Amino acid sequence: MLLEEAIEYLEVRHNGIYVDMTTGGGGHSKRILEKLDGTGHLFCFDQDEFALGEAKKNLARYANVAFINDNFVNCRKQLSSLGIEKVDGILYDLGVSSYQFDMPDRGFSYRQEGPLDMRMDKTNPITASIIVNTYPEKELGNIFYRYGEDPFARPIARKIVEYRMKKTIETTSELVDIIKSALPQAILHKKGHPAKQVFQALRIVVNDELGVLEKSLFDSVDILKPGGRIVVITFHSLEDRICKDMFKRLSTIEIPKGLPVIPDEKPVLKLVTRHVVKPSDDEINDNNRAHSAKLRAVEKTL
Repeated sequence: MLLEEAIEYLEVRHNGIYVDMTTGGGGHSKRILEKLDGTGHLFCFDQDEFALGEAKKNLARYANVAFINDNFVNCRKQLSSLGIEKVDGILYDLGVSSYQFDMPDRGFSYRQEGPLDMRMDKTNPITASIIVNTYPEKELGNIFYRYGEDPFARPIARKIVEYRMKKTIETTSELVDIIKSALPQAILHKKGHPAKQVFQALRIVVNDELGVLEKSLFDSVDILKPGGRIVVITFHSLEDRICKDMFKRLSTIEIPKGLPVIPDEKPVLKLVTRHVVKPSDDEINDNNRAHSAKLRAVEKTL
């Protein structure tokens, strides 16, 4: 999604060092590699071993690429171990990859029967099942409201606790039915799936997506060379807010009111995109998942 826009804003230099933080099947990585020559290099991160395996197959013809099976929160440490301290560009394409979403056994989809898993990293000890079946009602409500922005978070949490007193909630379809039972008929007949927000909230918590993103963005700014760029594609408002707030803070110099002399100081970042870039109507028509995608780009100034 936003493939061409992401590559355009990344401004790939033929001999640069680049990082794809969320490789997935390697679609963005391939476009970066096409713009590199033999002196440039790409480092591909993905915590999902299956997705990274698919990327290796899809990018097999390229020699100047390294694959790292790890969460991008560890990017700085992993690159340093390979002798890389600074890079020319970094790309994030957040959210669930098509490999994860389209495989029922991963538990990400509210449209397909599967176990309540939702782990991007299969070694993660926390699953959606653990959260749904053991967390207190109040905490479940807080999760659904904060990370799913679901106005029916409390009644949904109440229904989950009532149900699990009778039996363990084991599958995605069971959870979907419980969610539906907590909602008014008027909401059930609205456009959009009624379980979407709860599933999003669970996925975010299982994978600590927001905490990981915030820490990784700070590290990315630090390892970026002057003139290098960070491009981020987000899929929900909480991710976008983290990027927007951080980029604004690091691209602004606060001058105290009434200061007689303007300080000779530059911000760390420059906004490349003043407003979010959204997919074209054609892309949304071709892929409905693209409708919520937003792109932001910044450039390191010093």
